[in-house]
Amino acid sequence: MKQMIKLNNDRYRLGYHVSALAGWINDPNGFCYYKGYYHIFYQYHPYSADWGPMHWGHARSKDLVHWESLPIALAPDTKADEDGCFSGSAIVKDDVLYLIYTGHHYYDDGDPDHFWQNQNLAYSTDGINFTKYENNPIIASAPEDNTHHFRDPKVWEKDGKYYMILGSQGKDGVGRAITYRSDDLKDWQYLGVIAKANGLTTEGFMWECPDFFELAGKDILLLSPQGIEAQGQKYLNLFQTGYFVGNFDYSTNTFEHGGFTELDHGHDFYATQTTLAPDGRRLVFGWMDMWESEFPEKADGWAGALTLPRELELKDDQLYMRPVKEAVQLRTAEISVWNKQVTEKTLLCENEHQAEIDLILTTDQAFELAFTDQDKQVKLTFDQATHTFTLLNGDARYASIKPNSELKLQIFIDTSSLEIFINDGEAVFTERFYFDNAPQVWLTAKAQCLTQVYRLDGQAITFE
Repeated sequence: MKQMIKLNNDRYRLGYHVSALAGWINDPNGFCYYKGYYHIFYQYHPYSADWGPMHWGHARSKDLVHWESLPIALAPDTKADEDGCFSGSAIVKDDVLYLIYTGHHYYDDGDPDHFWQNQNLAYSTDGINFTKYENNPIIASAPEDNTHHFRDPKVWEKDGKYYMILGSQGKDGVGRAITYRSDDLKDWQYLGVIAKANGLTTEGFMWECPDFFELAGKDILLLSPQGIEAQGQKYLNLFQTGYFVGNFDYSTNTFEHGGFTELDHGHDFYATQTTLAPDGRRLVFGWMDMWESEFPEKADGWAGALTLPRELELKDDQLYMRPVKEAVQLRTAEISVWNKQVTEKTLLCENEHQAEIDLILTTDQAFELAFTDQDKQVKLTFDQATHTFTLLNGDARYASIKPNSELKLQIFIDTSSLEIFINDGEAVFTERFYFDNAPQVWLTAKAQCLTQVYRLDGQAITFE
């Protein structure tokens, strides 16, 4: 790690997003609130900027925006997790913080696709130092009708019982979510399948990182399917993250639900995890990257980051996702505020590596936002006729919204990331970009435009 830190170059370093000083990170894990702190863990390979044997990195925050890096929470150092501590979740029981995670194991034939997985437990009384359960694994193997894909446990409590949902693949080769039940987090009873893909290419061959929760009187299954084929303007990333809305019957372990809906429409969003905040909000993190991305920051000894924490809200069976209200604490200065009729190309912001741009546009015409640096550009366009946003960052991504003459955009820029929230989270684009300089942000429109631009805290992340 010390050797990699020597490679560090701040050219792409994020100022207010959770990342690692050195090494590779992917999925957020163990998102929870414990003893006055929000805790977020993440899949972490500390010894190179490439994916490798997974550890759990760790950060905590009192306000969801200023995070301090903590020592590694889990390392693959026991027989139960010898080839990796894969993704999982956290739960508080009797004032003890428990981590439930997947142990990864390779067979001795050199084939990286020849593996098996189990589920394990660790615990802490201070939220920093963790002890692995002496009788791991708590679930030794996948059920008989499952393949070797058996991972990413999310645990919750309901009426005095503990439930675990796992991502898996059935013997028929399609993705599915399966559940277990326990009285004590240690002994688990298999309940069965609650949902499965309706086909390999339509809903995926493997369901990763499942999350299950109640919101606005409905039950939500949030997950990351692998293997969905592109359909027009949908499912254009290598893998997707989205949700099913329905009703779960705990007595019969059945989940009646509607169709699959993508949650974020950008290039760089995967492997979400939620928690319930003390005030009742359902909060979510995502991995702010995508498998097979280029990761130019690897040359600087690090790779990967998490999104801003976001709040989920359910309206008419659609999940809306917006930045947590605490994000206003990131503002360190007001750069500009104006309300006027825009008729030509207008510069909104420049020379700001960390900035928030809030726009309210009243228009019946198309418009364009461009984030530029010399010959590099990320562009967002809106077609009023089809109510469709198109984001160009290399290739295109799309999101359609309900008809509305007034549009609200909240945009967060952080050195090499861009998060765009449209109409309070009705549509969201999450992007990584790699410019040599801070972007110029241009608006081309004929509209009444209320604009507020803020400089944000570029040192909100404290590394140990």
